[in-house]
Amino acid sequence: MRPRLSIYKSNTRVIAQLIDDTTGKTLATVTSADESGKTPRERALEAAATLAKKAGEKSIQAVVFDRGGFEYTGTIKAFADAARAAGLKF
Repeated sequence: MRPRLSIYKSNTRVIAQLIDDTTGKTLATVTSADESGKTPRERALEAAATLAKKAGEKSIQAVVFDRGGFEYTGTIKAFADAARAAGLKF
């Protein structure tokens, strides 16, 4: 079973988690508030790369993308594209 990549977006940040639904445990988490980009979008792109790196360290290559009810446009799409570019498959 693949872990779920759950994403939440506010006006200022993006929060993403890798969740194992069979055990109910969070495997990795990242927030764009921890990144150093200048704009919220740049920070979200850096957060996606960081999450993909954390996933790779745990030997996770494929995930199921849960956009949390947000439309697949703007920051959500940019985050997903950056995560794919960094090596996650979904």
